[in-house]
Amino acid sequence: MKILIIGGDGYLGWPTALYFSKQGHDVAIIDNFARRGYDLEFGFSSLTPILDLHQRVDLWKKETGKSISIHVGDVTDYPFLTQAIKSCKPDTVVHFGEQRSAPYSMIGHRHAVYTQVNNVVGTLNLLFAIKEIVPDCHLVKLGTMGEYGTPNIDIEEGFIKINHNGREDVLPFPKQPGSFYHLSKVHDSNNIFFCCKVWGIRATDLNQGVVYGVETEETIMNPGLCTRLDYDEVFGTVLNRFCVQSIIDHPLTVYGEGGQTRGFINLLDSIRCVELAVLNPAGKGEFRVFNQFTEQFNVLQLAQLVKCCGERQGMSIKINHLENPRVELETHFYNAVHTKLIDLGLEPHNLSDTIIDSIFKVMEKYKDRVDSSKIQPHVNWRKPTNVL
Repeated sequence: MKILIIGGDGYLGWPTALYFSKQGHDVAIIDNFARRGYDLEFGFSSLTPILDLHQRVDLWKKETGKSISIHVGDVTDYPFLTQAIKSCKPDTVVHFGEQRSAPYSMIGHRHAVYTQVNNVVGTLNLLFAIKEIVPDCHLVKLGTMGEYGTPNIDIEEGFIKINHNGREDVLPFPKQPGSFYHLSKVHDSNNIFFCCKVWGIRATDLNQGVVYGVETEETIMNPGLCTRLDYDEVFGTVLNRFCVQSIIDHPLTVYGEGGQTRGFINLLDSIRCVELAVLNPAGKGEFRVFNQFTEQFNVLQLAQLVKCCGERQGMSIKINHLENPRVELETHFYNAVHTKLIDLGLEPHNLSDTIIDSIFKVMEKYKDRVDSSKIQPHVNWRKPTNVL
């Protein structure tokens, strides 16, 4: 297949591109390197040292003999986007190319507006480009479980059957997004659903949980092929943050009570879920939603798991409860359905001591690159500032 990966230089996009290339697909990447620009903006850096995209692709070809084509540009630039799609004529577009951090979107006015324009306009451009150039192409779009919020009922996969005043219908599941970032994802979902209905586009919306892990079979072939690993307060996901904090003897930063429950998924499973969606495409005019996670944990449970694993390795780990900078329920019901990808063949890698130990091992290797000043939370949902 011809597969175009938008955001192919990122944490998820890069190992996904390598995986599909290794499987024999014709892979192309679009990226504008905005993610690297956020590091420059705040003085952050990936814990793992990462080569630039052209160096990565050259190294991949040297290691495997397989080529990946690169298109450098911004999907909010419609002429660029259409030129890239005309060039590669993809069977599938995998869309990772969005600003993906809730804290980033809550810094202040500029970051909120940028997040919504970048994400919503980029996806809308892509929908128009698919309609005009490759109308039978399958769009696989990375969504988020954060679209749903934390309702006091089971979360279904995208849609829910409603009985009201004696009538019945299947409607999109109600959305309660918790940040301007999550709001942008809701807008994306609505736009995609609409375009499938009126233009006959094929689309799969992958509402993904929190991803953890850093290594795949492809990235460990050469240190220069590794993907990024974020641990800072803006882009670092909770499990990766806790693991980094453990190896530098920093207390684990649990926000509030720590009862915030979310879905989690291993990086290997995230890539496999994308593959399952690609190999089993939506029908013409079909808008599918898959809840892409494998397990549910609350924040305190994760902190305790990391603490136990670290202490077995001789670490001294404390758990600190900080005033929660976010506006969210800290104790709540949470039960989300996630069967569709299992039905397609997903065999999950559940979180275990072994997996946490492997994350520790990678982080220990690059321990001297940790900047502890980037760990404490400064972005406050209640006090937008435009600066960190």
